[in-house]
Amino acid sequence: MKKYLRLILEVLLGICLVATATLAYMNYSAKKHLADEVAELTEQLDEAKSALEKSSEEAPPAEEHAAEAGTTNSQELDALKAAFTNGVVLQDMETLYKAQKTLTAERQVGLASLRLLTKGAQDESTISAFQKALEMAEWSNRLQTVCAAQNALAAAGQKVKVLSDCKRSGDKEEPAADKEKAKDEHTKKDDKAHDVHWGYEGDNGPEHWGDNFPVCGKGKKQSPLNIVGPFEKSKETLTVDYKEGPLKMLNNGHTIQVNVEPGSTLTIGKETFDLLQFHFHRPSEEQVEGKNAAMVAHFVHKSKEGKLAVIGVLLNEGKDSAAIKTLWANLPPKELEEFLPPKVMFNPASMLPKELGFYNYEGSLTTPPCTEGVQFYILKTPMDVSKQQLAKFPFKLNARPVQSLNGRKINAGG
Repeated sequence: MKKYLRLILEVLLGICLVATATLAYMNYSAKKHLADEVAELTEQLDEAKSALEKSSEEAPPAEEHAAEAGTTNSQELDALKAAFTNGVVLQDMETLYKAQKTLTAERQVGLASLRLLTKGAQDESTISAFQKALEMAEWSNRLQTVCAAQNALAAAGQKVKVLSDCKRSGDKEEPAADKEKAKDEHTKKDDKAHDVHWGYEGDNGPEHWGDNFPVCGKGKKQSPLNIVGPFEKSKETLTVDYKEGPLKMLNNGHTIQVNVEPGSTLTIGKETFDLLQFHFHRPSEEQVEGKNAAMVAHFVHKSKEGKLAVIGVLLNEGKDSAAIKTLWANLPPKELEEFLPPKVMFNPASMLPKELGFYNYEGSLTTPPCTEGVQFYILKTPMDVSKQQLAKFPFKLNARPVQSLNGRKINAGG
């Protein structure tokens, strides 16, 4: 019962987002009659969502009422699907989205949900749409999208490994003996409190990422790279405008990440990107002429259109870093919980060199799901970090090996 109820609510959220986008587009195009239809549909969906939430709150917890509640929810699901079987809304959404150059992971999972309602769970385009949403999702910021896509694929009978963070309370649990066995196997080298879904060693290592995240294994524009010439000259320039703000630290189980308040930007040519966060890898994921630096800091930016750009700052072993000293003095006491040390301010610009000459290439996220289409700008000028500061970093190894160039060009600018 909970399984279907959660899936319906996730689908409704996605559809409401799509319907809102449609209203804006139709108003712009002066297609008032279709906009009215979408508005009416949105109102109906809101009513349906309210009814479902009320039904969930009032659902009798006793086991003897489970069958009756399951029947009711099944009827509601059938009614919802029947409203979309004519395919009109799906066709309208697909037409609108074709005009856009890129789709966000959230819109992609919303479109997949429409296909689920219109064409059913066994339709190949439905399954493909949810799989694409998985590939597009940014792991650190879009776990909800990953969960929605994985749960939908599992409900459709597809063989997909659903992350434990995504499992719903109504899902069937593994037998206790199997759980203990799995725990023993996966925690011999990592005795952490939470399950490790992917990592950097053993069965969870980078060579196995492609088992659960297809792009990691089959992608042709993967990161990181060994940066080696000859280089093509880039006409792009980088302009950084980072602001000081309250320090927000996170140990996400794979790295130390610093979340950044809105207002810090990167401008590439005439395009502006917002700085979302920066994090660290040890050793550096990128190589220059076949050599790794001691660490690298990746600054992750996103444009209004959803494009991603990453600045990489190589950190060589040398003098103490004042910026790193501040960060390491405020490391999070717990994993997976954002830590805001009181009265500590930090400017990400303190992590950057004065010169912003760079090597540029098109790549991917360096962690699952390894989404491609990410522009990397690895700065030519490294920064220092002391041996003692290196030793204080909680992760001894959290770097993905370099990937194949596959015919890509590396540019040099600045």
